[in-house]
Amino acid sequence: MRAQRWQCPADDGETIHLAVVGEGPPMIFLHGWTSSRQEWLPYGKQVADLRQVFCWDARAHGGHPLSNATPPSVQRLARDLHEVIAHFRLRPVLMGHSMGALIIWEYLRHWGCDDLAGLCLVDQSPKLVTDEQWRLGIYEDFSAERNAAFIQEMHADFAEAVLRLAANGRNPRIAASYQRNSAAIQVLRKYLRTQNAEALIALWESFCVADYREVLERISVPTLLIYGGASTFYSQATAHYVKGHIPRAVLRIYEDADHSPHLWQPQRFVDDLRAFLLSPGMA
Repeated sequence: MRAQRWQCPADDGETIHLAVVGEGPPMIFLHGWTSSRQEWLPYGKQVADLRQVFCWDARAHGGHPLSNATPPSVQRLARDLHEVIAHFRLRPVLMGHSMGALIIWEYLRHWGCDDLAGLCLVDQSPKLVTDEQWRLGIYEDFSAERNAAFIQEMHADFAEAVLRLAANGRNPRIAASYQRNSAAIQVLRKYLRTQNAEALIALWESFCVADYREVLERISVPTLLIYGGASTFYSQATAHYVKGHIPRAVLRIYEDADHSPHLWQPQRFVDDLRAFLLSPGMA
């Protein structure tokens, strides 16, 4: 199934790039930080008989150069999402992995759920940086000081800092892969070295001052939550916290899966997603 390439103008002169496939009620897939629409397009095609699927490249992602000198932020990406929904006159289901979930929560803070049919959120915490009162962010131990050190490391060597962020986490298999410099790590390092590091660092800085805990209880549409049982970043306690604060949420935890459970258990993910899209109450 061949995807069409669509574009949407943003109000600051940037162009939002999308791949569109399928027919029916709309669904927008939002990828993670440093990724692109290629993360989601294979899965979008698996539900294209149920939905018209939009897979976007967030600004500063997907190899599209920025024409605007203003550093990107999660607030700007949420506005981009709002403009896509308005431009194409959609009432979509939103799917967000990692950064994609943050964009959705930022969107909800400003525009609410009125124009949405449902949500699927994959392996994310509503507050990344931890403190004495909040332990359910990155690693359950990622203080403001630790984050500041990580940002300095990214400015020095973006690719290596991002790889170490995963390697220093909760999943020993990722750490072992990094320590032996596996083929997968080498491919990812090469890819990260092609990215717009300064723009991605600016985005990261905006993520880490955000707190979406109060947004969760205002979510009024059906919500599917999918978390990795062996996520390098988040414990299962984070997953249960998010589930407990979204009134109509259903939680699925994929045992042994890391931060991208859809990559570790793709068929289970597709089955869960299709069941959610076909469930009672979904428009």
